[in-house]
Amino acid sequence: MNDQTVTPQITLRPFDSKDLVPAQQLSLALLWPHRLEDWQFVYEQGHGFVLEGEGDPVPELLGTALFWRYGKSHASLGMVIVSSAMQGQGLGRRLMSRVLEEIGDRSVQLNATIAGEPLYRKLGFTPTGKVHQHQSAALKPAFIPLAPGERIRPIGANDKPKLAALDALAFGADRSPMIESLLAASDGVAIDHGGEIIGFALVRRFGHGRVIGPVVAPDIERAKAMISHWAGMYTGSFIRIDVPADTELSPWLSEIGLIQVDTVVSMVKGTAPRPAPKARIFGLVNQALG
Repeated sequence: MNDQTVTPQITLRPFDSKDLVPAQQLSLALLWPHRLEDWQFVYEQGHGFVLEGEGDPVPELLGTALFWRYGKSHASLGMVIVSSAMQGQGLGRRLMSRVLEEIGDRSVQLNATIAGEPLYRKLGFTPTGKVHQHQSAALKPAFIPLAPGERIRPIGANDKPKLAALDALAFGADRSPMIESLLAASDGVAIDHGGEIIGFALVRRFGHGRVIGPVVAPDIERAKAMISHWAGMYTGSFIRIDVPADTELSPWLSEIGLIQVDTVVSMVKGTAPRPAPKARIFGLVNQALG
């Protein structure tokens, strides 16, 4: 579809690399922690649209929305922003409608703020759960023992296909390209059980410090073990992790110093991905990517 004019003064067009700097400035105005590098990463993994207003000497970025295709039938949507000065004029709905049109008949998931949830409901999204945001620079890591024959070890180059396959089982859709990009930007550990990888956790630079995620594990104790590993590695550093509420990790995260600071609502339009019982997502990549 060609660029779409929303009003004589506002244009809706595809997101381009030149939009990264103003997009990051737009998010800073909403107190989002994303660095320019964080915007660069999510942009490189997907596609999106912007709202652009007239400006002198250059047009002004007024809104953003990005999306990421996973496998053949799913997508995630995020980084949805409308400038506070332009809210209440239906621009968010126009932006979302264009993104959903581009996504097509795929099932779409997102994590909604309190402010955004009413619009998403009107667009056909339904709640499926919640995600808790935890963060702190005052960590108290705990030792979590593993079962006999298991160990936490660094991820190696030969592990990449196994990690992508395990993530697909846990998430319910193939995210191989994104996992490959994450591995290039992250440090990672895996739980090795007799030579088989049964879980992994990545950590990378993000926002005010570092973020742990994704965390993929067969159960909560093994997830705790990997999170504790990274908490011990970065004691004194600012760490963030976003966890689905139904993992029941939040009370323990608070115990080790990662305080819950926010909650968003997970929503889906269509059918949510169906994870396999062998593994699940205990920590998100981030709230946008899932």
